[in-house]
Amino acid sequence: MPARINLENISIVLLGTRFPENIGAAARAMRNMGIKQLILVDPQNNDPSKIGKMATHSAMEVVEQMKVWLTLQEALADFNYVVGTTARLGGQRKVVGSPAKLAQQLISISHQNQIAILFGPEDRGLTNADIRFCDMLVNI
Repeated sequence: MPARINLENISIVLLGTRFPENIGAAARAMRNMGIKQLILVDPQNNDPSKIGKMATHSAMEVVEQMKVWLTLQEALADFNYVVGTTARLGGQRKVVGSPAKLAQQLISISHQNQIAILFGPEDRGLTNADIRFCDMLVNI
């Protein structure tokens, strides 16, 4: 039987989220995938009622346990491995591969490490300064 990823060691980090509905939608998607740790960094609008509408009842546990940090450096301090997500290619963005390739690589890493999967703001994504915190980039 192939090894499985340790979802207990995976966290989703949303940086500078502009719309609270996107936080709720992320929580719902996380719950569907079995990921329970949600971290917000400097959210622009953290309206609990709007987050809850998109999270729905099933993902409210994720929302209620989410952590909020002011800076990316503080938010990522406890992680051993950070994966940045990007739609842009080239320059400083040395993308390792696709989400499918990433999943395979994270199986062994997840058993010994706390992993953050980092998403940037909806309107511009991660900056070059943000990706310097990342051990790996994946193109979405």
